[in-house]
Formats: sequence, structure tokens, C-alpha cells
Amino acid sequence: MQLHFRQYGEGQPMIIIHGLYGISDNWVNHARILAENYKVYIPDMRNHGQSGHSNFFNYEVMAEDITEFIELHEIENPVIMGHSMGGKIAEKFALDNPDLVNKLIVIDMSMRQYNLRVFHSKIINAMLDIDFKTVKSRKEVDDYLSKTIEDSRIRLFVMKNLYWTERKTLSWRLNLRAIIDNIDAIFEGINSSQTFANPSLFIRGEKSDYVKDSDFIEIQKHFTNSLLKTIPNAGHWVQADQPELFMDEVLSFLRKGNS
Repeated sequence: MQLHFRQYGEGQPMIIIHGLYGISDNWVNHARILAENYKVYIPDMRNHGQSGHSNFFNYEVMAEDITEFIELHEIENPVIMGHSMGGKIAEKFALDNPDLVNKLIVIDMSMRQYNLRVFHSKIINAMLDIDFKTVKSRKEVDDYLSKTIEDSRIRLFVMKNLYWTERKTLSWRLNLRAIIDNIDAIFEGINSSQTFANPSLFIRGEKSDYVKDSDFIEIQKHFTNSLLKTIPNAGHWVQADQPELFMDEVLSFLRKGNS
């Protein structure tokens, strides 16, 4: 699938892969910093943002989308960085194509299978429950979401998926039906017999339980040149909770071996 994307800067290519419910716009501030030394691509993954919709929604097809994206834009030796769902896409792609990736950065995501979390159920149900025939403004959407999503930053994150249709009504850009129908696949683990030997950085939030110490033991079996960094006072959205500390770790990792 051809993916809509944003592009910043010049230099060695870098691809940033957003997480579930995310869009390329979520990463613009970080991309502009990285663009001082890198040519940064941020695609909208399938069923997200301005990219196409499909009933097929799993790590196999999304890793293939990244392969197609690289081929289409003639990208060579990229750094791949992904958060949450995007982290698993990055893991899958790197293990399937170890010769195509220069460095790998995975943000708050292990390789294991996860159970569907109450938090995700709340987001999906809240989005589905909004009746755009009666809800006429972003403020009304925010008021409705606030009943189940207390964190205003997460509501803002979700509301970036809103857009005005040609009929001048609000709607979600997300293909919610495909996400719901395939949600179990998004929480599956990455199973592979392959290894990736190039430098890999795994970043986790101190307050998040997505990457446990036991997870990193398994990660190291597949990503044999990897290190784990923990960002203090950060949850699952590490890059939003502690943007400066997060970027310091990313830039430090990227500079190693390039001086």
C-alpha cells in the first residue's frame, strides 16, 4: 500500500513509525530536531491518517508497507524508529530485512504478546460512541471523550484523527472498523528465528510495564547488539512525557559510530 508521509531535512534517511491511533503529525516536533542531520520520513500507516484503508491489518502487511515505501522512495540504509505498534512493525521489518536497516530504535515495546488493555478498549469505545450527526464541533468531541479519557493530552492525541468531510461534518480518519476487527493481531507477539546484528536501542518509560527486564532478555536473543534505556518519570508515551530526555538518548545513540 502506498503511504502518505511527511518529510523533513537532508542527510542519512530515517523512518519514524507511529503507534496505534497515531498519525505522522504526532512526530513533527521530533522530526524537525532530527532533520538537522537526517532526512526524516514519517509515514501514516495503513488505516491511519491520510493513508489508505484496508481490511488487512497486521504486522506482516505493515512491514511489507515499509518495504514498499523504501523501494518507492529509493531509500538506502535507513535508521528505523517506531513507537508502540510502530515499534513492533520496526522489529518485524528489521528481522525480516536485516541488511536494509542501519540502526533500529524501538520505543516502549517488547516482542511479546500483550492482552487487550482496558485503556485501549476505552479509547475505541469512546471513539465509536460519538454520533457525528449530533456532535458538531471539536469542543463537543473533547467534552464527550473527557467522560472516559481523563488525560487531556491523550484526548488531544486521539482528536488529531478528526477531520472535516466534504459534507462539512466531523469524522474520524482512522479506519476504526478494520482496527476493531483486527485488534487481536495488533497485540500479538513478533515470532521470528532471525537475528538483527546492527546497533539497536530499546527505550522504555519508568512508569510503563510494556518492557520488563525479562522482555529484554528475549529481545537480546534476536537483536544481538542492543541496549536498553529507561526514561525516568515517563509512561508509555515516553517521547511526549519526557521529550528532552528522550531526544538526548536518541541523539546519543545515533552519534555512536558516526563520529
